[in-house]
Amino acid sequence: MRKLTKEIKVGNVGIGGNNPVRVQTMNSLPLRLVEENIEQIIKTVEYGNEIIRLALPDFDQISYFKAITKHSPIPVIADIHFHHKLAIEALKAGANAIRINPGNFGSKKNLEEIIKALKDYNAAVRIGVNSGSLDKNILKKHGKRSYVALVESALEYIKIFEDNDFFNLKVSLKSSDVRTTIEAYREFSKRSEYPLHIGVTEAGPIPEGIIKSSVALGNLLMEGIGDTIRISLTAPPEEEVKVCWELLGALGIRRKFPEIISCPLCGRATINFEKRLKEMIPEIKKRKLPIKVAIMGCEVNGPGEAKEAELGIAFSQGVAFLFKKGVIYKRGNEEDIIKEFLKTLKKMEDERSTVL
Repeated sequence: MRKLTKEIKVGNVGIGGNNPVRVQTMNSLPLRLVEENIEQIIKTVEYGNEIIRLALPDFDQISYFKAITKHSPIPVIADIHFHHKLAIEALKAGANAIRINPGNFGSKKNLEEIIKALKDYNAAVRIGVNSGSLDKNILKKHGKRSYVALVESALEYIKIFEDNDFFNLKVSLKSSDVRTTIEAYREFSKRSEYPLHIGVTEAGPIPEGIIKSSVALGNLLMEGIGDTIRISLTAPPEEEVKVCWELLGALGIRRKFPEIISCPLCGRATINFEKRLKEMIPEIKKRKLPIKVAIMGCEVNGPGEAKEAELGIAFSQGVAFLFKKGVIYKRGNEEDIIKEFLKTLKKMEDERSTVL
């Protein structure tokens, strides 16, 4: 069971409380490429993204940030480091939230100025503590970048916000180390009710970054920890969104697109199964249909091993079988049954969208 945390709002998106685990990512383009950034946001939304974060490195890019934010179909978080007045300008430019690492902002007075602006613009904040940029006093006290240091840092800065009567906040405690990440979130979750944005920072390229993130986030989500997620990959943002949904779907938490069940490659297959998979998977993945779909290379791994799939196809000796919930209801040559399979999938998607 997921831990019940405080509910906050980022724009019109509810986080924590009884809201679902939210999916978010971060644009990868320089802000001066305004049209391209807007297109990138829209592309991530097509894959199910719900919140976007934009890096705002300096004051001369505020006009670009404002233009992008104005046309974003989802709430925008401004990622700010070092300049507290830049955080304030981002809020003036339309940011629904800001992400800050308070240790980068110097004095308590600077944070209090940010808090006032957050109130003025009815915005949210993510207190993002990273092992790579811990406050120097915390680091000196603990001597290393431990999960204890991460938690203490987060709680210390939360108190500043609470002392200034600001509570519309979420927290992240990220490390590039999987164990440190898990332990930090576990400990913080015991000590606070604020919603958590979970992720492994600088997780790396595909597939390494997917593996590290899945291990850390999978453990946390199974324990009921996590209100928003990002899979940080050295890859385009839509790839991050795809993995977020795959992870949530695999854990039975949220599903937006079909889950594909397919058998491993082996000598029993009498067709070019790998080729068929490559042809079919893109067509399956674009359907906004949260069901299990099975693609099996032979009669052994056919309906018998995919009984939980709502729709499936199996190949055997030049013949293909179409089945629903483990029961074969059509058979024929490969091309015809593949067409029927994809046609049925589209029909199921249309029927679902009509109901919704």
